[in-house]
Amino acid sequence: MITIDNYNFAGKRALIRVDFNVPLNDKFEITDETRIKATVPTISKILKDGGSVVLMSHLGRPKSGPEDKSSLKHLVKRLSEVFGVTVKFADDCIGEESYKLSSTLKPGEILLLENLRFYKEEEKGDEAFAEKLSKHGDVYVNDAFGTAHRAHASTTIVAKFFKDKVCGYVMQAELVNAKKVLEHAERPFTAIMGGSKISDKILIIEKLLDKVDNLIIGGGMTYTFVKAQGGKIGKSIHEDDKMELALELLKKAEAKGVKLYFPSDNVIADGFKNDANTQVVKSGEIPDGWEGLDIGPDSVKVFADIVENSKTVLWNGPMGVFEFPTFAVGTEAIAKAVVSATKKGGFSLIGGGDSASAINNLGYGDDVSYVSTGGGALLEYMEGKILPGVAALES
Repeated sequence: MITIDNYNFAGKRALIRVDFNVPLNDKFEITDETRIKATVPTISKILKDGGSVVLMSHLGRPKSGPEDKSSLKHLVKRLSEVFGVTVKFADDCIGEESYKLSSTLKPGEILLLENLRFYKEEEKGDEAFAEKLSKHGDVYVNDAFGTAHRAHASTTIVAKFFKDKVCGYVMQAELVNAKKVLEHAERPFTAIMGGSKISDKILIIEKLLDKVDNLIIGGGMTYTFVKAQGGKIGKSIHEDDKMELALELLKKAEAKGVKLYFPSDNVIADGFKNDANTQVVKSGEIPDGWEGLDIGPDSVKVFADIVENSKTVLWNGPMGVFEFPTFAVGTEAIAKAVVSATKKGGFSLIGGGDSASAINNLGYGDDVSYVSTGGGALLEYMEGKILPGVAALES
């Protein structure tokens, strides 16, 4: 695999797959710039070498062709500010005008192509579409780890039309940090798994049982474990068809000597809203009509203590419905504990998605070792799956 430091971009147009699938508010302002700022080193290196840059990305999930809310035009102004260059924009990623713009790019210039997913061929991995995209560059760079688990036209197929395929800094850092946790973790190694469903995390949990000393389970998935063991969960989110699986995981953890930690208490509510009535109850004692939306104060203390005394921490998934401030206390406490462990010399990897949003929104992004930009991609890589976007750079 060619890494970006081992390639000279002088006089070359670099076609870069970036992951600019960023959240926008109703005024089309970017509310989390993590993914954009992560690409600055890669783009700066290319421009410094004397190359030019053609950026391609998706945004959102457009249903059937172009739609204003998913247009990358909303990013142009902010991208120009971040990169210190007036970013040009092509309103069709394979339109005639886009080729005119990319073919006349001068060294030091940046062009952003319109949303790739306005063409259904992108997600289908269509070869003809990929070939059309390839005409925008002399060298292909993939810096979109967040989409590396998808065999889409721009993430995988397009690579076959280039002699030179380069791994960007974001992609490289993601792989290095994931390997550090999987293969070179200092002990005690604690993994924190949150989120709503066991089914989303089953493979990574099973993989981690061979690696970790402590596994903390929080978020909505805890209620499936609690119900499987005969506890009362009220109307909390759970998966009835995964209860047997939950019990199997408990046995596997015990057999492998992994300490499993579940919340001992929960903050419950009588409605799924920030201003619902709340109370704290012991785990397994949630009354009918109520649902668990966060871990309770006793759980916070126990979990924080374990995390703070760990040498390696992997965190993927919130402890509760952190979008509501009332139920963000557990997630915030875990974030602070991860920061504390890092300051004591530990290594912390925040596993993309909601965990990354939580840590960044709290202002702790620079206080942990690494914040992954790829949720699903990181999980699949850690599960041992081959990521098509990575494999395409190696061939």
